[in-house]
Amino acid sequence: MSSEILNAIARLEEEKGISREILIEAIEAALVSAYKRNFNQAQNVRTNFNVETGTMHVYARKEVVEEVKDDRFEISLEEARKIDPNYELGDIVEVEVTPRNFGRIAAQTAKQVVTQRVREAERGIIYNEFVDREDDIMTGIVQRKDARFVYVNLGRAEGLLPASEQMPNEQYVHNERLKVYITKVEKTTKGPQIFVSRTHPNLLKRLFELEVPEIFDGLVEIKSVAREAGDRSKISVHSDNPDIDPVGSCVGPKGIRVQAVVNELKGEKIDIVKWSKDPVEFIANALSPAKVLDVILNEEEKSSTVIVPDYQLSLAIGKRGQNARLAAKLTGWKIDIKSESDARKLGIYPVEEPLFSKDLDLSDIGPHDPTQGDSSEILEE
Repeated sequence: MSSEILNAIARLEEEKGISREILIEAIEAALVSAYKRNFNQAQNVRTNFNVETGTMHVYARKEVVEEVKDDRFEISLEEARKIDPNYELGDIVEVEVTPRNFGRIAAQTAKQVVTQRVREAERGIIYNEFVDREDDIMTGIVQRKDARFVYVNLGRAEGLLPASEQMPNEQYVHNERLKVYITKVEKTTKGPQIFVSRTHPNLLKRLFELEVPEIFDGLVEIKSVAREAGDRSKISVHSDNPDIDPVGSCVGPKGIRVQAVVNELKGEKIDIVKWSKDPVEFIANALSPAKVLDVILNEEEKSSTVIVPDYQLSLAIGKRGQNARLAAKLTGWKIDIKSESDARKLGIYPVEEPLFSKDLDLSDIGPHDPTQGDSSEILEE
């Protein structure tokens, strides 16, 4: 029996990653329970499990008193000094009370307690592993789905993908591999609950970190993300190194890097724009692929009026206002878009030399190469 217990401890330590100390503590707690239950003992006892030999011993803990009123908890000074002459009143004496057939009974009774402790320890290990991965990305395998969740196998645990975090254009197929963003890890009585998302803006950020070495190395920084999951997103990027093109780094040779992210997100369009500390320039960039003539700021209300050529108005606004809406989220500024002719009628665009005229190429209206300019995807209006 002793060798079996020692072998079981070694196996659990190796397979489950549970430390030997936790297992020994569980066994000793189980031995106390087994002794009190099987031998109808209510006294204060301590158990000892010898990790070298696998033997088990039970010791009754008794206080040294002048007059014994309950021999289960007390021992006289005279009796105590028979064990050790140095005992004084108030000391605790441990007397071995291990029953003859205790090993067999203890093994049977302790099994359930040890199993429960091992399960709790394993849950704790899994929780600690995943709580450190909050706000991170993982690859999982779709297991099953119901009305509330898609269940994703993350290895040692199962991720819960709520309906509100599922992309509207995705069908989750059994055994399909997909990347998910871990939003929250909760500790429950049934083990850790791991909530994941496919719509969180930071999923897009983490995907670019995986695909773009310059972002991973800190040479290029993603400043902000605006996302309407499954349809279209915008990210703004910046580099302190003047020799690095942050937009080109994210797009990659022939668009290969951004295309990898688009494929993972099932065709979601992604605009990559250059961030600027100048809000006028940043807002103009954020409205890409539309060309901007001028940006008029209202600092107090943090709002802006953007003037675009008449033929670019629909492109600047986007389908159902999406381009303007995403640009506002990306920059943090309210954006009101007006055509050049309307702005002149209202008297808010009187300048003869437009702010961005030098950047405006009237012949550049056709399809764009995704490796050039500030956008990796061009809306077809």
